[in-house]
Amino acid sequence: MLFRKRNDAVAGYVGAEGNRREDAVAGRLQPVLAGVVTALVGFASSFTVVLAGLRAVGADQAQAASGLLALCVATGACAVWLGLRHRLPLAIAWSTPGAALLVATGPVPGGWPAAVGAFLLTGLLIAAAGLVPALGRAVAAIPAPVASAMLAGVLLPLCTAPVRALVEVPRLAGPVVLAWLVLHRFARRWAVPGALAVAVGAIALTTSEPVRAHLAPAVALTTPTWTVPAVVGLALPLFLVTMAAQNVPGTAVLAGYGYRAPLGSALRVTGLATALGAPAGGHAVNLAAITAALAAGPDAHPDPERRWIASVTAGIGMALLGLGAGVATALVLLSPPVLVEAVAGLALLGALAGAVSAAVAEPDAREAAVVTFVVTASGVSLLGVGGAFWGLVAGWLMLLLFRRRRPAPATPPAVPEAERELAGGTPSGSTAPPVLTASATGPAESRWASPDE
Repeated sequence: MLFRKRNDAVAGYVGAEGNRREDAVAGRLQPVLAGVVTALVGFASSFTVVLAGLRAVGADQAQAASGLLALCVATGACAVWLGLRHRLPLAIAWSTPGAALLVATGPVPGGWPAAVGAFLLTGLLIAAAGLVPALGRAVAAIPAPVASAMLAGVLLPLCTAPVRALVEVPRLAGPVVLAWLVLHRFARRWAVPGALAVAVGAIALTTSEPVRAHLAPAVALTTPTWTVPAVVGLALPLFLVTMAAQNVPGTAVLAGYGYRAPLGSALRVTGLATALGAPAGGHAVNLAAITAALAAGPDAHPDPERRWIASVTAGIGMALLGLGAGVATALVLLSPPVLVEAVAGLALLGALAGAVSAAVAEPDAREAAVVTFVVTASGVSLLGVGGAFWGLVAGWLMLLLFRRRRPAPATPPAVPEAERELAGGTPSGSTAPPVLTASATGPAESRWASPDE
């Protein structure tokens, strides 16, 4: 009996030790797996938008593949550098709304070289926003309803593509939309990648042409040129859309999980990476907004101090996925253009819903937001400048023309100081400090916060 108890005790100890080792291994693998998922979802859900945008502004097949490769490498390099430096889950992505802007803008005067010049200028503006705080504040001063309405107008043409595809190529688009609906209901994270997989299968079954692409990565460099219409109609809107629709929401997502993003450092690094990748065809990289939660949330790791591993792994994964940019471009070119746009439109429906909701949230600015949305979505081009710029101008003019003076707030009646103190108020002549409360996902200020550097 004594020996049996001793053997049971030894077996229990060995079992507990084995469980601890398994938990330790699982803990080390969890952020790595989360990073792999982040990279796969980020690439598969929106690379069709990028290719459609680059082709719209004049890139040929080789230049579009080079642009996608440049974006993947720039995204990966920024994620690895920022994650290792700040030990924060700073997920980096290409500007998906910016790619949608390229689709809405179309060819610019000066062709592809002028578009490359606009990409380069966009990168310099993003870096300048990280170096000069006043520039960042100027972007933040754009009324939120107008900025959201401009984004909604940019996204609308792509988001209508699934409807057009169902009419023009129903046999191809029907299964794609059905797969998106089913996965959106039961596994939302994989809805767009699943729809893309169905689209690739449909293309493979309906085409007999071989895939002509270089398996090895190829970089096609273009000497940038600058034209006034490209600078005003593409570079400035691309900068504003990237800042308002990617970098600002990206910092908000991180704050929701208890991190304070080093925004200045992130802007400088992503702006420099955008400028360096522009001659190869990359349009813009920035803080991730949609996939940021995959790396910063508790699914990445229970310990917030180890979630940066997920963003670094995602960066490495994006860089590796870029090696297949040529094959991805060739597959996309084998399909009807409307089918590619349909997959891109499905990926942007959530962004469109959020932009429309934010645009009409304030009653006083609702009409200005609608004007901005209509002008931007019209796709008009005046003086060689696209509709996104004119929509922003029209909305701002509407706000200035119909701005209402708000009545001065009434002076509250005086309250005896003793009553204020009993009610938990502050003594007269002092200012109550703001109250920071913890959210469901993390504290407003946590010990993992990193100062802006």
